[in-house]
Amino acid sequence: MQEKQVKVELPTGLQARPAAEFVQLANRFSSHLYLEKEGKRVNAKSIMGLMSLAVASDEEIIIFGDGEDEDKAIQELAAFVTE
Repeated sequence: MQEKQVKVELPTGLQARPAAEFVQLANRFSSHLYLEKEGKRVNAKSIMGLMSLAVASDEEIIIFGDGEDEDKAIQELAAFVTE
């Protein structure tokens, strides 16, 4: 299992459209992917789970991956929230 802590730099955080795009990106990978904020961990492939975290801009999150393409998945998801 790999993990990476990143600061969300999206102007709106992971709300509405960015959250949906994040989930779509996560679903392209076969690895199990999770996102954690303040000790609460959710499935990164679940829009409802992601929305429940209410991730705002400038907040720190941790992206976890477990599977054969975990490195690439974590890299791409981290790049998505920091652009």
